[in-house]
Amino acid sequence: MATVLIDKLLQACVKQGASDIHITTGQPPVFRLHGRLRRLETKVLEPDDTVGLMKSIAPERCQRELQETGSSDFGFAFGDLARFRVSIFKQRGQIAMVLRQIPNDMLTPEQLGLPQVLSKLVMRPRGLLLVTGPTGSGKSTTLASLINFLNENVDHHIITIEDPIEFYHYHKKSTINQREVGVDVPSFAEAIRRALRQDPDVILVGELRDLETIEAAISAAETGHIVFGTLHTNSAQGTVNRVIDAFPGNLQDQIRTQLSTSLIGVLAQTLLPKISGGRCAAYETLVVTPGIANLIRENKTFRINSAIQTGAKFGMQLMDDALFDHWVNERVTIEDVLDKAQDPDALAKKIATARRQMMQMEMESEQVGGAEDEME
Repeated sequence: MATVLIDKLLQACVKQGASDIHITTGQPPVFRLHGRLRRLETKVLEPDDTVGLMKSIAPERCQRELQETGSSDFGFAFGDLARFRVSIFKQRGQIAMVLRQIPNDMLTPEQLGLPQVLSKLVMRPRGLLLVTGPTGSGKSTTLASLINFLNENVDHHIITIEDPIEFYHYHKKSTINQREVGVDVPSFAEAIRRALRQDPDVILVGELRDLETIEAAISAAETGHIVFGTLHTNSAQGTVNRVIDAFPGNLQDQIRTQLSTSLIGVLAQTLLPKISGGRCAAYETLVVTPGIANLIRENKTFRINSAIQTGAKFGMQLMDDALFDHWVNERVTIEDVLDKAQDPDALAKKIATARRQMMQMEMESEQVGGAEDEME
């Protein structure tokens, strides 16, 4: 019975375009649609239901890990319709799951609205490019799009290290090998070290989750490879500080120097519900110029935001400016824009000023129109 139920849930998820399915005891399954949680009008799940649903999709190794550690992650394909990334865990001694839908169709950088400068950065011969944002902000989708862009345009050897593998890539112009932590290799850091002996051009690290992994990624970028990585930070400036702060105090000067020469860019992103339905992404873009490299090396990262603000000619943009553009173009509400803003008070003042200017222009236009009518 659980298999039938899970199939129906997955079909409904794909059909409705939900990003996540939440399964826990005491309530019906819940979909996340366009960023909002929506409870399905179906039966309330009991403990036996959640256990049955879990067993219908979880590999044996993940069921064992769940019993031993209380949680496990894996991915699986739902026919040709989509892939799902699954996190199973115990809560109050019972089973719960969250399933994230990974669409089979990869969007191009243009379709995602990614800053054009990214297509240039990924073509660099070496360096560290970080894609950051909160959980569910589309980091994996962005990275998959950039990997696919390379795959279609250059003859690289690309190694991805993921936990679990989300988007499946197929050999086009590039050769792509995808390694899953816990299945193909024991850890991210070990996979990066091994990758250096596998003639890579590009290494994608699914998550820079600990000091050892961050250190290995920086070293790989220094030794002539493009390295993509993700962090759960909300801004470019915060990302640089997060990487440096991951190291003990006595190593931070050395890491600042290494990061100043290896980091080539940071893309911080967030998703907002669109007024017309669906969601859109807002991006903060940092391109590491010689000036910004000096700020990193000299421990003046507090000036990075100012450098981004004046770096438009290099393709840079602050998150709040990207959010303001979405509001001006009437894609999103002011409430959602301010909810995602880095500095809500400053952005609210900017929007208020823009509104006054718009009203002034409308009044002047009406006065001109009235004067022309009188002349006629």
